[in-house]
Amino acid sequence: MTLFQAVVLGIIQGLSEFLPISSSAHLALTPWLLHWPEPGLSFDVALHTGTLVAVLVYFRAEWARLIAAAWKIVTTRRVETESERRVMLLIIATIPGGIAGLALDKYAETTFRAPALIAWAMIILGILLWLADRGAREVRKLSDMKTRDALLIGIAQIFALIPGVSRSGSTITAGLADRFDRESAAVFSFLMSMPIIAAAAILKVPHVLHEQGLTAPLAAGVLASAVSGWLAIAALLRYVTRRSYGVFALYRVLVGVAVLLIVHYRG
Repeated sequence: MTLFQAVVLGIIQGLSEFLPISSSAHLALTPWLLHWPEPGLSFDVALHTGTLVAVLVYFRAEWARLIAAAWKIVTTRRVETESERRVMLLIIATIPGGIAGLALDKYAETTFRAPALIAWAMIILGILLWLADRGAREVRKLSDMKTRDALLIGIAQIFALIPGVSRSGSTITAGLADRFDRESAAVFSFLMSMPIIAAAAILKVPHVLHEQGLTAPLAAGVLASAVSGWLAIAALLRYVTRRSYGVFALYRVLVGVAVLLIVHYRG
């Protein structure tokens, strides 16, 4: 893989990880469309470390509060403050995706990366996102979240193992369907991305480094992912305070249809 290809994939990863349009779909489809070498899931996960840095830096004040709250839970064995409750909710939301990731890892690297499957996932989740967004009553804030809500959003994250579904797309859609306002649904989605991305990076990044070492393309791709990821978070949170997710739903459907047409043409 060339330096240019790695940077392009890094930018795509950063922008699409936090927008509800599926980073895994774009990372799988870009080499397929442009006839580039297939980087593989391990390289994709390495790029995710860039977006991990982005979410840690952007929400650094929130993470400082959550880390302090987590330590207090460990030492006092009580959950009392809002930050402590949020720590527990994030843990609950992470469990379903973590279990599914370990169980279905081999399928995520092979079967789930078929272009036609990705296309249908893009279309179906796009329709669901549009329906959830259109029906959103925006009556609940992040502070209103309960255990049941966190578990529901965590279960939705399982489907993101299929490229095209989108981790942020599935969790934001679940949040909207659960009557959270657009910004709260996005913020919780971004916060819950940290544990799952960190776990995947711990498992996959050493494999990449063992195979090819810390090459210039890999380093450049991760850096590009971090910068573009930070910009995507800032842009989306500002955007959804004034507008709906409809444009992302439309984009997903159009991309899915285009991929199906290409698959048919090439077939």
